[in-house]
Amino acid sequence: MSKTLGLWDLVTPELRDPAVLAELERLGYGTVWLGGSPAGDLSTVTPTLAAATTLRVATGIVNVWDGEPSVTAAAYRRVEASYPSRFTLGIGAGHRSIVGDRYSKPYDRLVSYLDGLDAGGVPESGRVLAALGPRVLELARDRSAGAHPYLTTPEHTAQARSILGAGKLLVPEQKVVLATDPDEARRIARSRLAMYLTLPNYTRNWLRLGFSSDDLEGGGSDRLVDALVAWGDAEAVRERVAAHWDAGADQVALQVLNADKLGVLRALSPVLV
Repeated sequence: MSKTLGLWDLVTPELRDPAVLAELERLGYGTVWLGGSPAGDLSTVTPTLAAATTLRVATGIVNVWDGEPSVTAAAYRRVEASYPSRFTLGIGAGHRSIVGDRYSKPYDRLVSYLDGLDAGGVPESGRVLAALGPRVLELARDRSAGAHPYLTTPEHTAQARSILGAGKLLVPEQKVVLATDPDEARRIARSRLAMYLTLPNYTRNWLRLGFSSDDLEGGGSDRLVDALVAWGDAEAVRERVAAHWDAGADQVALQVLNADKLGVLRALSPVLV
């Protein structure tokens, strides 16, 4: 598979403008991953596809607790009929603190949701799983096109590739701060990481990767922040993206944390594409 670039966007109106989407296509960003737990009816997907020409759209991710797979499957069929081969359905189990009492046996819920997508006509080739741990990565390998890990490192990408094997899609998300002052870059990074430090799905994964409980304190150690967020000049960002590619990623989905997101994407394109 060729190595490509994507964009992970947390519902930024600026980046959904048709003129901007056309520019992102020209700049070489191949896929927009729609964050913010898009609804299972995929109501946010069609406007983005309609505003672009060749850009692919993926969900990052539809939460499997927020509705029934039959609804998502019907929406998938509508989207695919209107925009063939331009949409990928990303699903995941979310977090207990957000889902609430419904959150029980998340692996079993993922399996039953996949069963529902099968029954609704969503092909394995049209869906990926948000996968961090080995068990869900194996599920992604066996019952989907691949995995979309969030908030990880190139080391995790290598581990994920070893589990997925060849031929499966692997698209890690990578947070980016284009700033060369360490204090400023880490301040921006920590402001976005704060909520994730409270979510066990992520903290367990970081501990598996070799970080310690001390790294999770005080807004995250410099070591943790630097591992999760690529900051510096464009060349520093390129090196981090290349590390994911070298570890087995097919695409890296950039989430820009700077206020001027489009400006950063413009600055990175000549170096990354």
